[in-house]
Amino acid sequence: MDSRIVVVANRLPVRWVEDRWETSPGGLVRALVPILEERKGAWVGWGGVAGETIEPFGHAGIEQIPVPLSTDDIDDFYFGFCNGTLWPLYHDAIASPDFHRHWWRAYERVNRRYAEAVAEVLDPEGIAWVQDYQLQLAPGFIRNLVPSAKIGFYLHIPWPPVELFSRLPWRAEILRGLVAADVVAFQTRRSAENFTRCVRRYLGGVPKAQGTIDVGGRTVRVQRAPIGIDVDEFRQLAASPEIQDRARRLREDLGKPEKLILGVDRLDYTKGIDVRLKAVDTLLAMSADRPDRYAFVQVAVPTREEVPAYKDLRERVEGMVGRINGEYARPGWSPIHYLHRSIPLHDLVTYYVAADIMLVTPLRDGMNLVAKEYVACRPDNDGVLILSEFAGAAENMRSALLVNPHDVDQVATTLQNAVEMEPEEIESRMRSLKKTVKREDVYRWARVCLSALEA
Repeated sequence: MDSRIVVVANRLPVRWVEDRWETSPGGLVRALVPILEERKGAWVGWGGVAGETIEPFGHAGIEQIPVPLSTDDIDDFYFGFCNGTLWPLYHDAIASPDFHRHWWRAYERVNRRYAEAVAEVLDPEGIAWVQDYQLQLAPGFIRNLVPSAKIGFYLHIPWPPVELFSRLPWRAEILRGLVAADVVAFQTRRSAENFTRCVRRYLGGVPKAQGTIDVGGRTVRVQRAPIGIDVDEFRQLAASPEIQDRARRLREDLGKPEKLILGVDRLDYTKGIDVRLKAVDTLLAMSADRPDRYAFVQVAVPTREEVPAYKDLRERVEGMVGRINGEYARPGWSPIHYLHRSIPLHDLVTYYVAADIMLVTPLRDGMNLVAKEYVACRPDNDGVLILSEFAGAAENMRSALLVNPHDVDQVATTLQNAVEMEPEEIESRMRSLKKTVKREDVYRWARVCLSALEA
């Protein structure tokens, strides 16, 4: 009989809407829900309201195990250590990480609480699958509580080079928590290699054949498993007559540009939106005779707005949008259309279908699923993807136009090349990208990860 699976993540896969629980959107949840239903699985995570204790409940055939977090936990564990220390450090220290001992103590305390919740529902021979950077100590705590369990860990963001990771005062503690797992998995080969080097340096690990490393008498598998999207969902939406009609009307509303360029990101300093705007500004200057050929739409989804670095970024980005529009806009036409809000899936797909060029230029990203979503939404094999070489997706999406997002002139020139690209080359590149995205969808990702845990 298949072992029970317990997924452990920062949040539950449900959210409270008015008077009931609803399954949260997203490919990860859709991929795991059928597996957990079949295996009578459970999901351990925070319920979404600080200071509230919620009893376990069933939803969508899954046992939901809420972990309570206080306001202090949210401040010190989540906004503090997770997003003030780990997030910037793991993203190449684009912003300077802060190292505070009381944040670290909160991180330990909360990780232990998650592990204790897992131990309550995990069978002695069951599988615990821990997700992401918020819970890197949890595998070690779970191992102490349920020694015979199979434990996996998956990191959704990049793992930094050893030179950056070495700054962390609690580097050995983090590594010991992770190597208590049987499988530690990453988005890219580079992240897996960086992790192995860190384990060698700080825990004396000895790499072995076939992606394993021996640490203190235990063998840990280090896996590369790039995450994907629900390709069929995006493909079917994009091909629907309703979305196609909405995309046509969107282009009309934007002044019928010859080329519509699109950016879709969370408003995070890792996404390089401010640098991207400089490239668009440069493109407009290079096209001084006909800047109205273009329209650039930037969707910037609000995130972590309580954090000062994110407030500063918003002010900087919105100031740049105003300056560029002030310089180039004419009556009835503006070059940049900036949306600072979340948008529903149907609207997002409409933008993907309408756009001739997708500009995905993070300064560092674990994967970047926006790039894959855009490709899945091109039923006629048209459209050009410009992709940062520092996005995890660049490891396999080699038919995109790869750029260094720090090189403003290169991004602007690549935009110009995309505008002038012959239809035959556009189609050839998009066909290749679609094969990659289809092959590595989110369902394959889930199968590959769980197969490694069950081996």
